[in-house]
Amino acid sequence: MHTVAILVLDQTVVYDMAIPVEVFGRVRLPDGRRPYRVQVCGTQPYVATEIFTIHPPWGLDALADADTIIVPGCESAEPPPATVLEALRDAAARGTRIASICGGAFTLAATGLLDGLAATTHWTAAEPFAEMFPKVEVRPDVLYVDNGQFLTSAGASAGLDLCLHMVRRDLGSAIAADAARLAVTPLEREGGQAQYIVHEQHPVPRGSLLEPTLTWIEDHLGEDLTLEVMAARCGMSTRTFSRRFREHTGTTPLQWLLRARVRRAQYLLEHTDHSVERIAVQAGFGSATAFRERFKRVAGTTPHAYRAAFRGPR
Repeated sequence: MHTVAILVLDQTVVYDMAIPVEVFGRVRLPDGRRPYRVQVCGTQPYVATEIFTIHPPWGLDALADADTIIVPGCESAEPPPATVLEALRDAAARGTRIASICGGAFTLAATGLLDGLAATTHWTAAEPFAEMFPKVEVRPDVLYVDNGQFLTSAGASAGLDLCLHMVRRDLGSAIAADAARLAVTPLEREGGQAQYIVHEQHPVPRGSLLEPTLTWIEDHLGEDLTLEVMAARCGMSTRTFSRRFREHTGTTPLQWLLRARVRRAQYLLEHTDHSVERIAVQAGFGSATAFRERFKRVAGTTPHAYRAAFRGPR
């Protein structure tokens, strides 16, 4: 039997903990046997969450016998205890599979085990994660990353995607599909975390020379806005405009324009009945083909799938 140890620390996110408990605890083989033994392990007899107190039946020493360790996220900003980091390193040295859910990537990365590897976490935490762990390649646009022994997932329900992925790795697609049906979720979701990211632009200081130009660009996204047109609007050469633009926004004028157009398209997909062809023109992509290609590149899904997932009141 494969033992899955779920590590709960102070201020553990309850949802992150519950996902692997439910997924691995409910898996059944065709003959009715349970292939997984699930153990909730803690560093102390009682662990506080924002909602209730958990009494972990197993202690930190149980990690030594685990085949898989799941590290949920924590609400606490305190660094994980040294004993936890050492236990995870020891488990990794034995070949134990270790996976994190959402903010649990911070605990896993603190061990140094993710150095030189790709990893993900909730998209709102991707930037501070990258600053805290510069040796880890952060991929904020995916639902999960599988490095073999070490796996990380994005936030919330992406932990469910990761757990189902591990079941499929262990037992095959048929068993994983049954587990997905029990959870009332698809075995594979279209797109990645990118479709949930709010593409905010870098703030420009008020009174900046670029502020009026950026406001004008937002109001004229449906027009043919070349670098020359934007630079002329600001009264600069293209070289000077590009340099000043990067200094103030941290990106290029054309990348900023693409994000502004995608953001406009997202709003129109959510709040109007306009066709994809009409939205392509309104957001400044020109043709529906160019719109679909660029939208999927940034949002990680198609305009049609995005509308189906996020359609709001018109």
